[in-house]
Amino acid sequence: MSLKFDVCAITGQLGEPRVADCAALLSSELQRHGVTVLIATEDAPGALPGLPRVPRADLPRQAKLVFSIGGDGTLLQSARMVAPHDVPLMGINRGRLGFLTDVSPQEMAGCVEALLAGQYTADRRALLEARLVRSRGTVTLNALNDVVLLRRETGRMLDFETHVSGSYVNSHSGDGFVVATATGSTAYALSCGGPIIDPRLNVLLMVPICPHTLSDRPIVIPGDAKVEINLISQGEGRADVTCDGALLGDMGPGDQLQISTSERRVTLLHPPGYDYFRLLRSKLRWGRGADQHER
Repeated sequence: MSLKFDVCAITGQLGEPRVADCAALLSSELQRHGVTVLIATEDAPGALPGLPRVPRADLPRQAKLVFSIGGDGTLLQSARMVAPHDVPLMGINRGRLGFLTDVSPQEMAGCVEALLAGQYTADRRALLEARLVRSRGTVTLNALNDVVLLRRETGRMLDFETHVSGSYVNSHSGDGFVVATATGSTAYALSCGGPIIDPRLNVLLMVPICPHTLSDRPIVIPGDAKVEINLISQGEGRADVTCDGALLGDMGPGDQLQISTSERRVTLLHPPGYDYFRLLRSKLRWGRGADQHER
């Protein structure tokens, strides 16, 4: 049989027993179908003995598909790794909630069978590109979920301004700001009062974190817009900027954070019958009558 995914990689915290046990079952199932399975040289020594190891940076260069085992945070790290190489990604949920890692360990064997038979849904997701422009240089990083500006000093508010595609939007005081993709609308932005956005929509979400005024509300803007955030010079606070939880850098008055949709995309693979609204019902425990609709 000619396999499209004849070489696959497994990523995750393989030093954790729950992840390692799941990875062992997954690798056995893949190998049973003639698939070569790779893991990173940097992963826990002794994990998955017998599997070939390559440097983590080389995994997406050699694998046709990457499995991420863990929670959404693990998948977000994997997404940054595969994005430059356009290698698809599938998440196996061993975390707590799992909006992105939507395959359970119980479904894994059947999912592999369907996957290798070409039965899956390919879901192209937008990435953000964040550029932190400072006098000492510019740093750039991508994010699948969100770019977050968050105050560094406890007990001190941030004062900052936002612009969208050159137009002034607002002056803010508060703990920070989230710029999220539709994918990231169910992450930090949701906990800050932002709306859930269908990931098929090409939009960005701007959400204040603990704003000092009740009128400072989330805004949905076009996906091709460019967001600029400037700390107000008279403000004394400094901020950290993170992309999917990874630190981009610290920001002070006079620095500028520029956020736009990246030219890169991440392809998530889902098992047959994937339904985003069923996922929301499951994760958010919606609807008393949901059980009837699932039958």
